[in-house]
Amino acid sequence: MYFFSNNTYVILFNYRFLQMTLIDNLKWRNATKAYNPSKKIKEADLDKIIEAIQLAPTSSGLQQFRAFVIEDQDTKEQLMTTVLNPECMRDCSHVIVFAAWNEYTDQKIDDMYDFTTDERSLPRGRFDSYTDKLKASFSELDAKAHFDHAARQTYIALGLALAQAAELKIDSTPAEGFSTAVMDEVLGLKAQGLGSTVMLYLGYRDEENDWMSKMKKVRIPKEELVQRWKK
Repeated sequence: MYFFSNNTYVILFNYRFLQMTLIDNLKWRNATKAYNPSKKIKEADLDKIIEAIQLAPTSSGLQQFRAFVIEDQDTKEQLMTTVLNPECMRDCSHVIVFAAWNEYTDQKIDDMYDFTTDERSLPRGRFDSYTDKLKASFSELDAKAHFDHAARQTYIALGLALAQAAELKIDSTPAEGFSTAVMDEVLGLKAQGLGSTVMLYLGYRDEENDWMSKMKKVRIPKEELVQRWKK
């Protein structure tokens, strides 16, 4: 039998925690159905989730979305009437709403690439041959195609936010069940050239009432999900 001091136990516990892999974290997480309203996310942890969103890859590196972090209870209650799971909206610690560009414009593309070249200490216009092709391709598409393309980028950011939250042992629930019209109006998205796409509840589960956390995680077998084309 081995006896450890409290400090040694903490060190061993933390070491084990740090050894958890992405797969372990994904196996741990579930779509939380009930949140504990008394438990709030620490600002430092929230910032890590925000940074994961910031670092998300996007098509052509345009970062054609914005994320809105809602902690204010009055705003959450204002949005409760438009979501399918109002209790999650009410009781979670934070809500992140993802919103995509309504359209691609030459100015938006130029602004992003000017910012990129400036940050890399490159001359502006360094990527003109590429951005000219990019502008031409979007000029052939209608407004819906523009938004649909930008909206797909938000799901990449959502996935990274989910993974980072799981690493921090913060519970989460991605959700599409809401009125985009109401969401856009409350957050003033149209004036910013944006449209809401998906949102993410974050917080800590209500151990007694979160029935999903007691359920086995079910996924179809990898062999059925993935078709491998080998040599």
